[in-house]
Amino acid sequence: MRHPHTIDLPSFRNLVVGGGRHLLESTLVPAGLFYLLLTLVSFDSGVIAALCWSVAVIGTRLVLRKKIPAVLLLTSALLVARTVLGLATGSAFLYFLQPTLQNFLVASLFLVSAPFNKPLLARLAGDFCAFPETLSGHPGMRRFFQRVSVLWGLVFAVNGSVTLLMLARETVGSFLMVSTAGSYSVIGLAIAGSLWWFRRSLRSAGITLRMGHRPAALPAA
Repeated sequence: MRHPHTIDLPSFRNLVVGGGRHLLESTLVPAGLFYLLLTLVSFDSGVIAALCWSVAVIGTRLVLRKKIPAVLLLTSALLVARTVLGLATGSAFLYFLQPTLQNFLVASLFLVSAPFNKPLLARLAGDFCAFPETLSGHPGMRRFFQRVSVLWGLVFAVNGSVTLLMLARETVGSFLMVSTAGSYSVIGLAIAGSLWWFRRSLRSAGITLRMGHRPAALPAA
């Protein structure tokens, strides 16, 4: 019999694959398409290609009646605003300035939502791993997401500051490569720290986490 404070989650491999897929379709592929078309064709072509990718991903999910992750909706909405600004001005600096400033917006949203029972970070985390209600509704987990929201607010604030400095100094190509590598390195460290904190919070709350566990099959009647 399963202990009442034991929580089963998908395997670590499934979590990484699912998270990587969300990251690819919402961020990395649009950025890659933009740089490719910028290099081979023009700035406007890169801007339109990035937007078309996001629209196609959302449209495909709607047609297949699949859930649209909140992170995809958020990045796509912000990409629409970037595209309008980029096409209207023809300025690569302004096109990248907007997402750079959005780091500060996301940081503010994390910090403002931290005191609530279900902060924004907890909702976004649900896109990468569907937590059972026994876990997401646990008081210890609510406290964890409230506290880790502060950490991620600071991460995005620092990321925005560094990216803004690089945008003012580097060329478009250098900015894309260096800022992407730097941003994801910082985010990767924050993810590792958050996972350690998560497991520590589970132990403190008396919850046992089992990843990749398959419940035993019921005996045949």
